[in-house]
Parts: sequence; C-alpha cells; structure tokens
Amino acid sequence: MELQLSGAVAVLTMRNGKANAIGPAFLDALSSQLDALQRSGAGALVMTGEGKAFSAGLDLPQLILMDRPGVERFIRRFSEVMLRVFQLPIPVVAAVNGHAIAGGCVLALQADARIGARGDLRMGLNEVQLGLGLPAVILETLRWQVPPQSMLPVALEGRLVGAEEALQLGLLHALVPPEALLEEAVARARSLAGLPGPAFADIKAAVRAPVLTAIRALEAEDARHWTETAFSPEARARLSEVVARLGRKS
Repeated sequence: MELQLSGAVAVLTMRNGKANAIGPAFLDALSSQLDALQRSGAGALVMTGEGKAFSAGLDLPQLILMDRPGVERFIRRFSEVMLRVFQLPIPVVAAVNGHAIAGGCVLALQADARIGARGDLRMGLNEVQLGLGLPAVILETLRWQVPPQSMLPVALEGRLVGAEEALQLGLLHALVPPEALLEEAVARARSLAGLPGPAFADIKAAVRAPVLTAIRALEAEDARHWTETAFSPEARARLSEVVARLGRKS
C-alpha cells in the first residue's frame, strides 16, 4: 500500500495482487497506513485500488485454512480496521476503480462518498451465496449507507451488480469515466476538506454514533456466531469450491 499527499488530500492506493484480497497482512498494512494518515495532518482521504479491483473481498484461500479461533480473531480484526475507517474524523472518498466484492464492498461502504469507474465493475455483498453471514460491521454500515429497498438485493440475495445498478442501489454515489476517476475523487475530497474541520468531525461522529453503538453491542457474540456459520458444512463446501476455482485460474 502507498499513501501520498496531494495538497490537503491523502491518496491511499491498495496493492495486494490482482484482486487486492483482504487477509491478515492486508489489514495490518491498512491499519499502519491509517496511522500514517493521522500523522500526516491531511484534511481528507481518497482510497482506491490498483489494477482491475478496488478489492475483490476476503482472501478465501487463507481463510479456509484457519481454524475456528483463527477465523474468529480474523473477523474481529476485520471489524476493528473497518471501523477505524468508518470513524475517521476527516472526509473519506472511495474511488472504486474496479471490482468491490464482499469485504471490498464493505471497505468502500465505510467512506463518506463513493465514486465508481464506468465499465467492467462488479460490486456487492455475495456472502449469502458463499454460505456466510453478515457480521454487524457489515450489516449496520450497509443499513446506514443504502436505502431500505436495497437490503433485499444486496444483503439477502447477495447479488453482484454492475456499475449502473450499484449507483441505483446506493452502493455508489456517482460514476465517471475510468480515466477521470482519481481526479474526480480527489476533487470531491478537496471540496469536503474545505468545510470547517471541527464542525465536520463533530457532525460526522454524531450521525454515525448509532451505527457504532449497534456494532459494539453485538461484536463479541457476533464474531462467534459468524465463525460457526463459516464452519457449517454448506459454507465449507461452497468456500472449497470457490477456492478450487481460484486455484485453477491462477
């Protein structure tokens, strides 16, 4: 990962293979970059991916090798890092350059504004199709970010949609040509950074407080329950099938 300053705006570019898959090392690197962001004094953050994916989700080949305690530790760490992004007091813009699937979609949903690149982009939460549940950090931020009518296709059906439908569902706020994405995202972040910082931080914390309260009330029990669902026979079979498919493609 790389964090660069563009005036008052910090641009975080995620690099972890062609899919920017989220595993333990990814979460540690992201947390480290958030530390660097806080030291930088930047007034806003833009997050984007390198290549064809913003992030295609959790690193399933790693996940399927973990035992129950390992999976529970991982999902708690995932929630912790996602909430660090969610609670940043400065404006956060996700420049969704490519696929944002499952955990990648979750990361984008922590942002204040989400701008997508037109073209070959798939976005959504397909956990149910893998036999996985939605931990509170996903469900509560999703509930806050998209209109109620989007919950059926996004959460319960687990559909992966194209850029235009992602816009309609509220997963994205705007679409721009791929070549203009970063420029537009930085411009949006710079505009938000021009607002009085203390007031923005206070209001952002206040409007997001109910989401944090709901997540905090559930996180310990929720992690255990998610882990048990992930070890159900159906989930293991589906995850094994996906991992085998990924192995054939590599």
